[in-house]
Amino acid sequence: MENIIQKRFKESAEVKNRFLKENLSRLLDVIKLISHCFEAGNKLFFFGNGGSAADAQHLAAEFVNRYIMDRPPLPAIALTTDTSILTSISNDFSFSEVFAKQLKALGKEGDVAIGISASGTSPNIIKAFEVAKEMGMKTIALTGNDGGSLVKIAEVSLVVPSSSTPRIQEVHILIGHILCELVEHYLFLNNPAIYGGDGSR
Repeated sequence: MENIIQKRFKESAEVKNRFLKENLSRLLDVIKLISHCFEAGNKLFFFGNGGSAADAQHLAAEFVNRYIMDRPPLPAIALTTDTSILTSISNDFSFSEVFAKQLKALGKEGDVAIGISASGTSPNIIKAFEVAKEMGMKTIALTGNDGGSLVKIAEVSLVVPSSSTPRIQEVHILIGHILCELVEHYLFLNNPAIYGGDGSR
């Protein structure tokens, strides 16, 4: 058991370090993209399936409430939380439509959609990205393996270089935490003309 524990910690650290080496500049681009979205008065949407649905809710909460600093809430929405919407769309149409229809109802040009999929092949995320692009929204994929179909659609892709779903998901939540921390830093410490340095508007 000790060997397995040590192996998993080592694997996780190695995947994280490799991701950072390959994606640092891209990660900085995503931080700026999300920050500019909020500066313009737009919204951030998160969605995914299974464990990625939980990550979507987790990250939306960090933006709406707070991550590290006390500051005004930021408009982030997880499209994975309303069981009546999810089940009605699935029942009346198709599960592949559950996120796309919500984006059509709630999104607008300039908003940012973040789809989380370890495989990069989730049909409902692919469909949502297609709709988002039609609406003039920016799209960001958090994925793994070779990125799947999402990398061909997303404006920006953060691909975790691993075929292990647990390792991919561990990097996804780290990415999400970094996005929260540095967007807070960018908006509330680096923009005194818009936001006070103490976290107040």
